[in-house]
Amino acid sequence: MDIKEVLIAAIKNAVQSAIEAGALPEGELPDIVLEVPPKKELGDFATNVAMQSARAFHMAPRKIAEEITSRVSGDWLDRVEIAGPGFINFFLKSNVVYDALMAIYKNLDGFGQLPEKDMAPIQVEYVSANPTGPLHVGHGRGAAAGSALVNVLRAAGYPVVAEYYINDAGNQINNLAKSVDHRYLELLGKADEASFPEDGYHGADIIDTAQRIIKRDGDKYLNMTADERMGVFKELALKEKLAALKEDLEAFNVRFDVWFSERTLHPEKVQSACEALKSNGKIYEQDGALWLASTQYGDDKDRVVIRDNGVPTYLAADIAYHKDKFDRGFSKVINIWGADHHGYICRVKAAIAALGYNPDNLEVLLTQMVRLLRGGELVKLSKRTGQTVTLAELIEEVGTDAARYFFIMRSMDSQLDFDLDLAKSQSNENPVYYIQYAHARICSIFRQAAENGLEAGEAPELSLLTDATELALIDKLQSYEEEVAKAAAEYAPQRIARYAYELAGEFHSFYNQCRILGVDEKLAKARLALVKITAHTIRHALGILGVSAPEKM
Repeated sequence: MDIKEVLIAAIKNAVQSAIEAGALPEGELPDIVLEVPPKKELGDFATNVAMQSARAFHMAPRKIAEEITSRVSGDWLDRVEIAGPGFINFFLKSNVVYDALMAIYKNLDGFGQLPEKDMAPIQVEYVSANPTGPLHVGHGRGAAAGSALVNVLRAAGYPVVAEYYINDAGNQINNLAKSVDHRYLELLGKADEASFPEDGYHGADIIDTAQRIIKRDGDKYLNMTADERMGVFKELALKEKLAALKEDLEAFNVRFDVWFSERTLHPEKVQSACEALKSNGKIYEQDGALWLASTQYGDDKDRVVIRDNGVPTYLAADIAYHKDKFDRGFSKVINIWGADHHGYICRVKAAIAALGYNPDNLEVLLTQMVRLLRGGELVKLSKRTGQTVTLAELIEEVGTDAARYFFIMRSMDSQLDFDLDLAKSQSNENPVYYIQYAHARICSIFRQAAENGLEAGEAPELSLLTDATELALIDKLQSYEEEVAKAAAEYAPQRIARYAYELAGEFHSFYNQCRILGVDEKLAKARLALVKITAHTIRHALGILGVSAPEKM
């Protein structure tokens, strides 16, 4: 059992003993939170449970702390102290720390991977950008955060399905076809810029698509009617854009289990969802259109689902899509959307509730905007096209590792200033470089150790690790699996980014203080074991983030 679980159980037993003895009144104990103190002299773990339970027990926090500390016991406990208004600091016997470290060392391959949970899978749907043009940096943030969330959920033992919703139906695809058609005609001298479709896409990639069609097929499509040509170009352009989109995501270490086509919802699944809502009395007809009674579920107004001309709205498809998600049996559905979709959450949750599902089983996470900075100045436009900076251009400039880490290191619901100069710098100020350099440095240590015929072995004497920097590194390592569990529970992959940076910092401090090679052989082996665990943990954390762990830099 994890030492924190042992300690929490001991605190609960102490409280129950105090209640039974009449030293504490009956009351509900709040959740016990254990933290690692910032300084070693404050103990191995600390809790503020006495202060948190003052209201429940109608007693001063310090008095509660005294009753708890007088009853906490265990052969793993060296001593316990009360600090300030009622903090309780626990000091563990040293062998407990080393035994726990040895358990990690002996099962290193599995360290960071928590036991699998016996439950229905969670679905995480993210990016889901319209396949009408290249991904931009905003999509990149959602892609990095979404894939890291999938990775940390899996590391925490949750079964997860990662899904991309392809918006391949509706007006945006028709406008894509119109745009390609116009550029095709324009390149062949049959149209001019003035007649470009009002809702068309002006990107240079549309011209590229038209040029590739001409290079391959020439002017043969001029003999078709406009509608026939549009049908051909719709499929050609969609196939090309989707392939380019997948290529960009693959280069960004983003992979999906399911690519779900919106077209598969029309018309049967949309009709089925609408019929289900009609039978529930949650859809009504007005002015020839069908409306979802979403105000019954907190929306500010009811929403049109089927227009008066019989054409479904985007909401109709989204209702059908979310019905399909829950019909597939997911225990939880997580959507990662851009911040501009904030107002859309309520109506989708309303539809889910109207269909009879629990709307709390849908979690919508919003990603805020990204500002690119170069030389302290805001970068808005692509150098190449004069339009929005694409994800491919960002990767080309700073690399996948830096782009992913910078996107993930802040909570996705906070605005992000992305410093391009910092992301490219090879200095300790660049967090990606700082972490990766720690791993590369450890790999160098092992190469040198191998040259000297030295390795940690199966049973290093870990109790020799007594320097303050060694103990701080050990503390950090032993908190990793708890950090994985918290990051998963809070849908907060940025916790892993922060942890990796802090772990690298503890390693650099240790390295600067403690020689590994050229010391007593037993101590050298113990330190090699410590840095072996550190290297594994850095690799595992960076793996969750989708960032590489180079062996040389």
